Amino acid sequence: MATYQTYTSIGQREDLSDVVYSISPTDTPFMSSIGKAKATATNHEWQTDALASAVLTNYAVEGDTASDATIGVTTRVGNKTQISQKTIKISGTLEAVDKAGRKSEKSYQLAKASAEIKRDMETTLLSNQASTNGNSSTARKLGGLQTWLATNGDFGTSGVAGASGTTTRTNGTNRTFDEATLKTVVKEVYASGGNPKVLMVNPAHKQLVSAFTGIAAQRYMAPGDAPTTIVSAADIYLSDFGSISIVPNRFMTSTNTCDEVAFVLDVDMASVAYLRPFQTNELAKTGDAEVTQLLVEYTLQVNNEAAHGIIADLTP
Repeated sequence: MATYQTYTSIGQREDLSDVVYSISPTDTPFMSSIGKAKATATNHEWQTDALASAVLTNYAVEGDTASDATIGVTTRVGNKTQISQKTIKISGTLEAVDKAGRKSEKSYQLAKASAEIKRDMETTLLSNQASTNGNSSTARKLGGLQTWLATNGDFGTSGVAGASGTTTRTNGTNRTFDEATLKTVVKEVYASGGNPKVLMVNPAHKQLVSAFTGIAAQRYMAPGDAPTTIVSAADIYLSDFGSISIVPNRFMTSTNTCDEVAFVLDVDMASVAYLRPFQTNELAKTGDAEVTQLLVEYTLQVNNEAAHGIIADLTP
């Protein structure tokens, strides 16, 4: 008698896991570390100022008439807001059927769209994209961080800094990221009045920085009855001007228009300014489907660009 096997049996239930697995990164280190601000117009503006240079000649004759001081004026700068959006369209039947891994297809797709927009925002905020005003047929664009950093930076041969969010950085000749270059830019930021707190790099440069001599050393005593812990990661760089956290960012790659740069950041001196925070709009229903738009309108506010630094034109 032949054995009755699964190959010929009818009526077996499918074995489909009730979990959907994705490893696409959703962390946004830059957005998460800087502040949040409110924009009230598509041209979001703020002011910067600086104290007069310290001098050795500030002395006066006893009883003399007071002399007038030279009053410095503030500088008015701004950035354009940018609209980022995704629209999903889910049929009534798909929403109704029993699905593995999610109860509501609409909720699942909206959650995905939200994460995707945040990834787009992180990439844009760190980019070399210049701000543009746009018109009735062309979208407004914000000026990314690379277009703002003009005071403190180190560039390859022929490399030129961006300016005011309206001028893109010009690529120069690539060179290896080394500790001497990092120390130069950290010193520039400090001398300008900034307090460098974060070194933001791509994953490959994170490994490179781990070999710098300024890395905070950690010593572990090897226990006699357990394996020894080997520490190869570096999270803190001890500069001459304080500790700097080393933060890897997956979105800082050439494919994401970051063109192999590293940022020395004072995270207290930058913000994401929202004209319209994340919102959902239910669009007109024209049939047996729900159409939902997820939208955000935002810009980058660089409180004072001299508080930050950039190391550009790095070999991947």
